[in-house]
Amino acid sequence: QAALVESGGGSVEAGGSLRLSCAAREFINNDNCMAWFRQAPGKEREGVAAIRTVGGGRDGGSPFYSDSVNGHFTISQDSANVYLQMSSLKPEDTAMYYCAAGPLAYCTGAGWNKGARFAYWGQGTQVTVSS
Repeated sequence: QAALVESGGGSVEAGGSLRLSCAAREFINNDNCMAWFRQAPGKEREGVAAIRTVGGGRDGGSPFYSDSVNGHFTISQDSANVYLQMSSLKPEDTAMYYCAAGPLAYCTGAGWNKGARFAYWGQGTQVTVSS
């Protein structure tokens, strides 16, 4: 069974940067919606960013971002991983970050951040930002 494995989390000071990786080769090589979610203690899971992974050299289109991270997080991919580059980190970015995969059709403006729809999840990687 295809798996998602996150890495790259850690502890940083406010203003710092981290890059999260999600090993997802089996998903990237097919048409899928790959997303990052996060969940802080006592809070609901929140969609952070999503990207369409399409094969055959086609353009997957623009990624999606939540308003809270737009402009300082960037989602990207290569042939084996989906990345989340996080810059200008704030204490409120502290959370467990999860990679998720679902059908390409999930990557729409209205649907990309609906975590309950995604069937495949990684185990998560912790990000802690201190002030």
